[in-house]
Amino acid sequence: MGYQWFEPVLSAYSPREFYFSKFRDRGDPMDFTMERKLRVGISACMYGSKVRYNNKGWDMLEPLGRERNDFIWHPVCPEVLAGLGVPRDSIRITGPSGSDVWKGEAKVMSSGGREVTKSLMNSSEFCIKLLKEARIDAFIYMEGSPSCGVYRTTLRDKRLGKPPGVFGHKLLEEAFFLIPAADLQSPLRWWDWRRRLYAFAWLKDAPLENKADLYAIWHRMKFVCQEVDQVNARAFGHRIANLEDPMTSGQLEALRFEILMMLRKPSTPARIKNMLWKNYTHVRKKLGQDVEGINKPEDERGITKIAEELILMERVAFENDILMGTTPISNRGRRGR
Repeated sequence: MGYQWFEPVLSAYSPREFYFSKFRDRGDPMDFTMERKLRVGISACMYGSKVRYNNKGWDMLEPLGRERNDFIWHPVCPEVLAGLGVPRDSIRITGPSGSDVWKGEAKVMSSGGREVTKSLMNSSEFCIKLLKEARIDAFIYMEGSPSCGVYRTTLRDKRLGKPPGVFGHKLLEEAFFLIPAADLQSPLRWWDWRRRLYAFAWLKDAPLENKADLYAIWHRMKFVCQEVDQVNARAFGHRIANLEDPMTSGQLEALRFEILMMLRKPSTPARIKNMLWKNYTHVRKKLGQDVEGINKPEDERGITKIAEELILMERVAFENDILMGTTPISNRGRRGR
């Protein structure tokens, strides 16, 4: 991600209205608990709204069960807001990509031969404005859409198409925390996205006034960052250790942005499984006893079982005030689950 998106990201996430001020006023150490519900934008067709060109939609949140109530949802559909209607002709990008649409080097055409470039650009900008005003913490997008797709803009034969989509380009430009809707169907992938989303949402509003704050934040975030990209995360840690103090607000915010970008990258099942056991051995040592229900790394089991073990480990760690490094931020609402 480019540094040119740094200022828009900060302005999109202001003001910082959380609970952090009360800890500052009392002189308490930094709190690493998420108290509020996160605000999540979502492609409306993934929320269940029948707004696709063929009058269809899918409730991709159904696998979340009651957990969907932990979030405040903001469905948007750039194509409907472009005035295309339901049902409608399908659309496609003619030219290199959706990014080139914004440069005037590509067009958006309907299957009926109608150009809808300007309408879709206007509605995409309007959707971004709505999402920023709502101060969303993340956006769940429909991959494969010429409007909302990020890394793929066609569903047919699993071809990539001409990514990103027109709206997808704006989502990337704003550096939102982006989650593909299909990953909500996988318990393990959703666990990975969720733990990093809570860390991302917490960090973007956390107090950061000096190098001591930066150290405290990095100590909390470094484990998940190292899991995803050990080389870059370790290099980042060495770099901040060598920075002179006092640091300017500009330096601190630039470093915050770097950590935010690291948290946007997904992990892999193999890395997650490996870190599950490392976390377990740490928690077991702190507790002085085994945690029933955690399997050894060599034990065969499916991703659903691994996700269940991770949630169990989170609960045990949070209830006993033990840092589970790969889930750096505690969501108080999930403690009893």
